[in-house]
Amino acid sequence: MNFPLTLSCKVIALAPQINVSDASGANICYVRQKIMKLKENIEVFTDKSKSQKICEIKANKIIDFSATYRFLDHNGEEFGSVARKGMRSIWKAHYDILKDDQPYMSIDEENPWVKMVDSLVGEIPIIGAFTGYMLNPTYIIKSAAGEDLIRIRKRPAFFESKFVLDKLGNFEADDELRMVVSTIMMVLLEKSRG
Repeated sequence: MNFPLTLSCKVIALAPQINVSDASGANICYVRQKIMKLKENIEVFTDKSKSQKICEIKANKIIDFSATYRFLDHNGEEFGSVARKGMRSIWKAHYDILKDDQPYMSIDEENPWVKMVDSLVGEIPIIGAFTGYMLNPTYIIKSAAGEDLIRIRKRPAFFESKFVLDKLGNFEADDELRMVVSTIMMVLLEKSRG
């Protein structure tokens, strides 16, 4: 993949949609989350035509604060998962990226104060509508050894959310898809903020 990657999320849409493109503007993948599902089952395609499926993201539980979301390739083989750490995520968003059910990487929010200010200011009439433009969280994907691999920055926007993924460290090519799919799931879960 040609970094930096851009995740564009439609805010004003019946069903959440994410389009991922690389530095040259080429489409990497397209996600459209199904609405009214008790148990998440998200499909990731190569583009908006949905002609070729890359993978699926399936939750292991029905609506849970600390669910694990498994990644299945087009053959149904699991190639990783991401787990939200329930109570730990109240103050600061934290997700474990798993490989063979073992923590392999993590996604951590860099500044938890942005989350706190967003929660408070977001409740103020009229002003709360502008938090998506003013308050923009950043996240870091780290290896199990603590090396920074990717920084995820939310960009200011009114009618769509944009996240930019900047490569910071070296990692294997097969880890790229695992990190991108983990980021997509994290963005879908954190979409109500900023």
